[in-house]
Amino acid sequence: MTGLDLAALDAWFATRAPAGPLRAERIGGGQSNPTWFVDRGAARYVLRRKPEGPILPGAHAVEREFRVLRALEATDVPVPRALWLEEDARVLGTPFYVMERLEGRVFADATLPGLSPPERRAIYLDMARTLARLHRVRPQDVGLCDFGRPGSYFARQIARWGRQYRDSPGGPIPALDRVLGWLQARLPPDDGRVAIAHGDFRLGNLLIHPTEPRIVGVLDWELATLGHPLADLGFCVIPWHSSAEEYGGLLGTGWEDSGIPDREEFLAEYHAHAAPTPPLAPFHVAFALFRFAVIFRGIADRARAGSAASEGAAALGPLAERFAARALEVIAAGG
Repeated sequence: MTGLDLAALDAWFATRAPAGPLRAERIGGGQSNPTWFVDRGAARYVLRRKPEGPILPGAHAVEREFRVLRALEATDVPVPRALWLEEDARVLGTPFYVMERLEGRVFADATLPGLSPPERRAIYLDMARTLARLHRVRPQDVGLCDFGRPGSYFARQIARWGRQYRDSPGGPIPALDRVLGWLQARLPPDDGRVAIAHGDFRLGNLLIHPTEPRIVGVLDWELATLGHPLADLGFCVIPWHSSAEEYGGLLGTGWEDSGIPDREEFLAEYHAHAAPTPPLAPFHVAFALFRFAVIFRGIADRARAGSAASEGAAALGPLAERFAARALEVIAAGG
């Protein structure tokens, strides 16, 4: 069972792609926009669509994903080619887009099991360089001047994710309330830095070359906007602040002897290749953990409503409390 209306999809493809038998395979593991591998004859694609059922305003924005992928095609940021966007929900029930299928590996586990120490080190450092390359792209050079509001990024984001948390049908999380209050009281002054922010830049959203330790594709752009580069960077270092049971983090795994660079080396690699960017502070990491906690609260809400993208979504609900607790640890250690 694919969960797609293959007859409707085949008719939609008829004027867009070479003829041939249509096959679709649901890709597991994602907690956001449902995703499929789709083959039509010899052509291979990836289809992403909005989930069915009620969703929060502005969430699951496949249209924004499509736009930013198109904008980045001519840059040195590795992305799959975005081919077609369909905004008419009558075709498949929700809007969707189709992109090229890149060949590669995806690692949800931050320890990169099965790889050698040099391979692990190379992938992590390439992750830092890839994020730096993204943040070097000037929005005005790729037609994304209006992709978000410049300035006051953290204030607007805290307000946005705070609203999503408060609007959740789940009960309050005391630790998350404390983190939100701390962030609101310690907003840094706006330094004017504006970049294309991915919004979910982590190992699990990177496609690694089939045999080489390098990134060939950055995936899952639905949270992308114009933002501050330190928001992405703070999110990217979450594995050094979370355990294996907390969405595949590094703590308690013995990663120190595995070839994976420590957090400081990772940050140094990023800053060596990025546009001038201030140092990462506890505020940025606490903000990233707060936002991740709210995302997991949303996943739990969708699981209760029966519209989650993954069958295992319900088990991820408790991670909202876990990441709120991790944010408090960051605050206590350096805030």
